[in-house]
Amino acid sequence: MERRLAAIVCADVAGYSRMMGADEAGTHAAFKAHRTAIHPIILNHGGRVVKNTGDGFLLEFPSIVGATEAAIAIQTMMAERNHQLPADRAMQFRLGIHMGDVISDEDEVFGDDVNIAVRLESVSAPGGIAISAKAHGEAAKHLSVPLTDAGTHRFKNINQPVGVWTWTPEGAAPRRADAVVTLGQQYRTAIVGVLPFANLSGEHDEYFSDGLTEDLIHALSLQSFYRVLSRNSTFPFKGKNVSTRLIAREIDATYLIEGSVRRAGTKVRVTAELIAPETGEQIWTGRYDRDIGDLFAMQDEITTNLSAALATEIFRAEASAPARLTTDVTAWDRFLKGLSHYYRQTKEDFDTSIALFREAIALDPKLSIAHAYLVTIQIQSIQFGWVKGTRELWAEARHLAETSVRLDPRSSFAFSCLSWVDVIDGRYEAGMDAANRAVALNPYDMGARGVLGICHFIIGEHRKAIELFSMAVQRGNSDPRYQWATLNAFSHYLLGQYDATLSWAREQLYLNPNHLQALAIRAAALAQLGRAEEATEATGVLLSNYPTLTVDRHLKNFHWKQADDLAHYREGLLKAGVPLGKLTLVQTDVKRAADS
Repeated sequence: MERRLAAIVCADVAGYSRMMGADEAGTHAAFKAHRTAIHPIILNHGGRVVKNTGDGFLLEFPSIVGATEAAIAIQTMMAERNHQLPADRAMQFRLGIHMGDVISDEDEVFGDDVNIAVRLESVSAPGGIAISAKAHGEAAKHLSVPLTDAGTHRFKNINQPVGVWTWTPEGAAPRRADAVVTLGQQYRTAIVGVLPFANLSGEHDEYFSDGLTEDLIHALSLQSFYRVLSRNSTFPFKGKNVSTRLIAREIDATYLIEGSVRRAGTKVRVTAELIAPETGEQIWTGRYDRDIGDLFAMQDEITTNLSAALATEIFRAEASAPARLTTDVTAWDRFLKGLSHYYRQTKEDFDTSIALFREAIALDPKLSIAHAYLVTIQIQSIQFGWVKGTRELWAEARHLAETSVRLDPRSSFAFSCLSWVDVIDGRYEAGMDAANRAVALNPYDMGARGVLGICHFIIGEHRKAIELFSMAVQRGNSDPRYQWATLNAFSHYLLGQYDATLSWAREQLYLNPNHLQALAIRAAALAQLGRAEEATEATGVLLSNYPTLTVDRHLKNFHWKQADDLAHYREGLLKAGVPLGKLTLVQTDVKRAADS
């Protein structure tokens, strides 16, 4: 148990009991969707979630300025989200903000100053914030919007009266570009979620139905007039008895696709349907009985029909069929098995996945998506510290990315992979060109927007990078192909926003406790904050996982354009006690040697 100074934000939903009475399950699902969208804003301002309650949450921030800016950003974003919803589904948060001495015990916080934040939330207007005069006095000169003096209030069980200042989004000054991340009006079209197709065959065929779902997600995402959610959005509902209406509300989907797969010998039966989940209307349905040799023609037919149904429903237009992924059933089967291992995100599964992707490419060298995933898994294995990034490995990654683009020039994912390889290797213009091409091919591909953020990050445009990374997190649902948490941590570090760095690093390490880059940036940020004891402890964890790591060896892998950025990171690592090594500081124009 310890005492510390902290800023506290308390939130609840206005009229929550009434909404639950009218639609309990739907209200809870919508609340979870809003909470997911809010989460990146909390981390961007250095905060953490202390606890979630049935109708709200309690947040802790190291800075009252960060807490207040986060609250303003949350309410601004919620006003926009509510604007897109029918009036009976609009959900408005009330936020109370205070700062003071708190007691921390097992990640919970207690004390009178926490209670004051709770009381302030009760006087906030729906959709607005109420902040104590004490906190306002500390934060006011740093805020981007003016607040209104609401006088003095007396609260139950609080001895002294509390001065209150308030704010609501109406009439607020224009927000800063990095405060809230949203898509423009032209991107607010239909959002499509593809639910995992039910496996009606034996248990050993589970990968087959999952793979068909993944294949359909990829094929539909090639269309440019609606946004298709990544598999990480919908696969958590696999095997769960949850209504499509509730699933749609939780993942913000306009339409859902569901179906089933039954395989017996050489025969395959696939059913699929397109649903408008709010009404339950079945817009389109199809059943396909095929020999497994006709599987790819069947995939094209399903995708074409689904796209046409969506287009007719949304724009009254037709959609053309996307290109086939492969003509070799065995190669495709290997790819699907590799994909099933990739999403388990362990070193052993990565090794298995790499072997299966290589088999798929050997069987069908024209299988573009296998090339793209093999690039992705190789780069991630280096970033996780699981393999050495040799010159030969990077040369192979470039060849795979270039081949993927050549084989499927319509794939935003393929261009994203090429951009990733280019910009990491210091080819800044080529990387930016490929990333912009990926976004142009599919404006709804949040992975492509995030890779564009990587380009901005590496050339030193960190505020723009944070905007794109946060958009990818909010709307891409943490697709494991991309490490948005670590990238956000680095961008905030290079802006000197070390509290936010720690919040994002904590997020990444929750998913992968041994993530090399997340462990390193955490140690550097703690050192820059002057938290020497914690920095030493963090460096100990880093070196226990990677005992041969040195600063110079680590920095050989960073081809950042701005020398000041590299020096800033180097300084933090040295302050944290990471060994220097025998090499001199590597300049950005030196070609990559072996990775640590």
